[in-house]
Amino acid sequence: MRKVVPVLVAVGLIILIAVGFVGFQVLDRYMPTKERADLAEVYDVSGDETAILYNYERQEQTGIYENGQTYLPVSWVNDHINERFYWDSTEDLLVYALPDQIVYADAETKGSNGAPLLLVKDEEVYLTLGLIANYTDVQIQTFDSGDGRRVLINDWGTRNIARVKKAGSLRVKGGVKSKILTDLAKDDTVTVLDTMEKWSKVASSNGNIGYVENKRLAAAESQKFSGNFTAPVYKNTSMSGKIVLGWHQVTSQDGNNTFDSIVAKTKGMNVISPTWFSLTDNNGNYKSLASKDYVAKAHAKGLQVWALIDNFSADVQTETLLASTSTRRKLIDSLIADVGKYDLDGLNLDFESLKKEAGVHYIEFIRELSVKCRQNGLVLSVDNYVPKSFNTQYDRKEQGIVADYVVIMGYDEYYAGSPEAGPVSSYNYVKEGITETLKEVPAEKVISGIPFFTRLWKETPKTEEELKSDKGTDAEQYSTTVESDAYGMDNAQAIVKQAGVDTTWDKKAGQNYATWEADGSKYEIWMEDSKSIEAKLKLMKKYKLAGTAEWSLGQESSDIWNLIQKYVN
Repeated sequence: MRKVVPVLVAVGLIILIAVGFVGFQVLDRYMPTKERADLAEVYDVSGDETAILYNYERQEQTGIYENGQTYLPVSWVNDHINERFYWDSTEDLLVYALPDQIVYADAETKGSNGAPLLLVKDEEVYLTLGLIANYTDVQIQTFDSGDGRRVLINDWGTRNIARVKKAGSLRVKGGVKSKILTDLAKDDTVTVLDTMEKWSKVASSNGNIGYVENKRLAAAESQKFSGNFTAPVYKNTSMSGKIVLGWHQVTSQDGNNTFDSIVAKTKGMNVISPTWFSLTDNNGNYKSLASKDYVAKAHAKGLQVWALIDNFSADVQTETLLASTSTRRKLIDSLIADVGKYDLDGLNLDFESLKKEAGVHYIEFIRELSVKCRQNGLVLSVDNYVPKSFNTQYDRKEQGIVADYVVIMGYDEYYAGSPEAGPVSSYNYVKEGITETLKEVPAEKVISGIPFFTRLWKETPKTEEELKSDKGTDAEQYSTTVESDAYGMDNAQAIVKQAGVDTTWDKKAGQNYATWEADGSKYEIWMEDSKSIEAKLKLMKKYKLAGTAEWSLGQESSDIWNLIQKYVN
């Protein structure tokens, strides 16, 4: 018996040790860690870097803390919260167009506290938060002391807010073994971003975003947040009633002499837009065909004159011309001087084939020109393609804010040089232009541009030699060579009559269609006539647009103006 006791004691000790070890393991597994997180590591910043959290999401770009304040990269600001801060990299100048003035700043410009408003570092420009806040309707909170500097920027709106009912810790991840970001005291409030089974992702009042146990939170309540920012009002110059704009293609001074005959058969037209100004170089110069007598005649007939300016010259690279603030200013000053000289009522911008990189400069040009137009009581209208993924650089949404009218060029669906034949302006193409534009621009600012012309298409089978030369190119998919010529309505009808064929209604295109063969080629034409034009005018009326525009005067048949008058009254 004496020998058994020591054995039992030893076994007992082993069991106690084992139980203790297991207990320790269990406690270690479930005991919350008290280890604090390195905030600089969490927000991935070092030195003077400042993390940007936008709508509670960590951004790739970072800001800078310098001169006792936070600066954010202008590229990030443009992409996310305010596209109107325009940086001119050719002249190292920051430009901001307000409704009635244009504000400029450079690296030497100081704020009220004596610190620079902007910094230029490593080919990036940084704007002080104070400057951003002056012009941007967002909530900004900075946490710039200690490690892990960060700025929280949020859009205003509804958020879910919860009270902390039991003190605890906000952790980097969900789980008691995750490091602590900050402590949460009872009755603190947090913004609930996501709720899971046992943990919630929240933002604390001291600018940390992490996870807290659900049992420590009271039920979340929806609260609406708003600031006291006063948005600038871009007042527009608009006409009463529907706009009926006719483009008058003028290619020489003698072209102005056709005014009387061009206008004689019109009915209900209240705006004429002669193609008078054409850019000639990248220095802001342009050719002018303007005529004061022409304007006087137009005014005598009750017509406003919105002179058109284009960028069609091969000597003009719009992305270069408009990238310089001094060149934009020169161009705008020249245009405004000519407006006064010729007593014009407005300007019509027809800038086509813009490259992607030209977009930011083009929209800045429109903003700056709009300021001068607003100051002088002039109408600013801007011509646009039917919206497609490849022309988003035109920024129709911003145009719809700063310009007076946004014109849709609802034609050239199939154009000179198209590899296939097709309608210039099918019903669905015009409808798409309207509905897509209305997603970005209010209807009272949208003008539907329609054509007075069509194209006669000629398709000729390719020769064996042509087919061989097309191998490996985009043209390989086409077995015919396609050519086209543009014709006005009456001339198009004469061509069909001469060919001795009848037209049939193409329901899909919403146009009368004719085709025939001659001399080994196939001819096709989709007619613009009273029936196709009426369908387009019905769309203008259905969507309650500002009006219609026609390209171009002199190509229409005599019955068209009765239709236009019917749908604009």
